[in-house]
Amino acid sequence: MASANNNNNSNDKHVRNINPQTAKKEFSLSEIEKLLEKYFEATATVAEENKLKEYFSQTDVAPHLEEYKPMFEYFSVAKEEKSTQDIPLKPRKNRNYLKWISVAAVAAIIFGVYLNRPIDTPSPEIALEEEYTKEEIQSAQLAFALLTDNFQKGTQGASYLKEFERNTNRFINN
Repeated sequence: MASANNNNNSNDKHVRNINPQTAKKEFSLSEIEKLLEKYFEATATVAEENKLKEYFSQTDVAPHLEEYKPMFEYFSVAKEEKSTQDIPLKPRKNRNYLKWISVAAVAAIIFGVYLNRPIDTPSPEIALEEEYTKEEIQSAQLAFALLTDNFQKGTQGASYLKEFERNTNRFINN
């Protein structure tokens, strides 16, 4: 019998000589079930997955495990598939021009501000004293001082809120 197998192998070298009885002995049913459980829990190694693929590629599979056979056959067929469609890759656009546009915009704004400034204006203190009395100027200065104090308190409160939000997000994300 061994000589008959040797003759078959010498004639056709592409056919694997697997005796179904010896191949079935390689895989115990409990071992395959354990490997399946590990496979579905995503803890199986590559070697164990290959063992499962080899088992399910046989013609003789346990009846209660027949439902998994198409899945493993699909994996072996899908592994061999190759796309023939060309995927066009868009070349990366050069965005250096955006830097120059922003520099030009800033230069235009500065130039516009420079051209729009009044040429011969008196100093602000002289203009205010000519138009308003000293009491009116002092009350305006007092109002601006109060506004500044309240604005500073508001910005401090906003910084506390920002810190609170950052800490809250840190706890929520963890």
